[in-house]
Amino acid sequence: MKVLLVNPPIYDFTAYDFWLRPYGMLRVAGLMRHQCDLGFFDFLISSPRDAWGRGWFESCEVAKPECLKDIPRRFRRFGRRRSEFRAFLQSESFDAVLVQTTMTYWYPGIKEVIEDVRLLQPAAKIVIGGIYATLCADHARSLDVDLVVEGSDLAPLWRLLSIEPKSEVAFWPAQKAKVGVIKITEGCPLRCTYCSAPLLWREFSIRPTAACLHELQQMISAGLSNIAFYDDALLFRAEEALTPFLEKVIQCRLPVQFHTPNALHARFMSPELARLMIKAGFRSFYFGLESGSEQWQRSTGGKVYPEEFAAAVECTRRAGAEYIASYVIVGHPDSDDQQLQYSIRFAHQCGTRVILSEFSPIPGTIDGVRSEKWVDPKEPLSHNKTAFTIRRLGVDYLDKLKKLSRSLNAQLNISIK
Repeated sequence: MKVLLVNPPIYDFTAYDFWLRPYGMLRVAGLMRHQCDLGFFDFLISSPRDAWGRGWFESCEVAKPECLKDIPRRFRRFGRRRSEFRAFLQSESFDAVLVQTTMTYWYPGIKEVIEDVRLLQPAAKIVIGGIYATLCADHARSLDVDLVVEGSDLAPLWRLLSIEPKSEVAFWPAQKAKVGVIKITEGCPLRCTYCSAPLLWREFSIRPTAACLHELQQMISAGLSNIAFYDDALLFRAEEALTPFLEKVIQCRLPVQFHTPNALHARFMSPELARLMIKAGFRSFYFGLESGSEQWQRSTGGKVYPEEFAAAVECTRRAGAEYIASYVIVGHPDSDDQQLQYSIRFAHQCGTRVILSEFSPIPGTIDGVRSEKWVDPKEPLSHNKTAFTIRRLGVDYLDKLKKLSRSLNAQLNISIK
């Protein structure tokens, strides 16, 4: 059986290759790699790239969807040209096409891929899975597909393809980018009101160290040198997961640079763990502050409190970290309680770069439900983070926060190496 894996284009106001890889799809492909002839088409190839493998996508301006007409930003299509994909489909035939999904409001790119496959290879079975497919399953089923894989239950996929999966590491096709992603755990023990992790993974679990190490070695063999962790709670129960994994990395002297684009839980950082992470090759640390307001933290799940955050940043800096950043949520339904300008200044005073994380209402979360006064819950495009944040805060106030963040970040002598 010939199976095509597709990482679709993005339709949005902004998009950047921040170690963006279709990890879930590649993990699934690893299970079928010895039973299927696999092809891969990645729309999201960025160029040029920085020293850590990040970069800008090719893009062009397109018409805004009707529900986003009021947003004073240009709407764009990010990724390789549609004509390239159509030419690819005309040059080779497939029995099935698997399409990765991520943000709920990125579904127009998925719809585009489906339309082209139906037109040029009508006999192929089309399967979509991932975040959008799980959180908006009914909407996803309206896109003329043969199967929507919800969550991590792959049994329907194996039945559709008539194959028996085998235990394998992720499939990594040849690529120009020297970037890979990995997960050594699944899920998160916390239940923050704004986060989708509990909806995607019902409980926290740890992957076998040997399997994770094998996966990493496969990536290194494929020429990948910048590795990003996609874990939702990388530091939780580190003595069982992260610590033994890193000890093996050090023992094997693996030539990698590790990055943490998913927010690290500052509460679980320790001086010993920070030193081990640095020794193993961590180059970037991204902590999830979200807000410096204790009241707001308490009301959204108690992820981290200011003193915990400050202590984590300090021990990470003392361990030798040169690049430390923190996320601050903007546009949250309870923005008035966040003390946003104070939060930005607090993160800066702790010595971190500030990254404003625009809030997206996620269906099924407590804050997603509370956001329905601003969005249509049945239309995933209304989940768009840029649109929601502008509607919640207003353009002028949002621009003021961005200007403050840029000004404070410019004062820090932090660069990538």
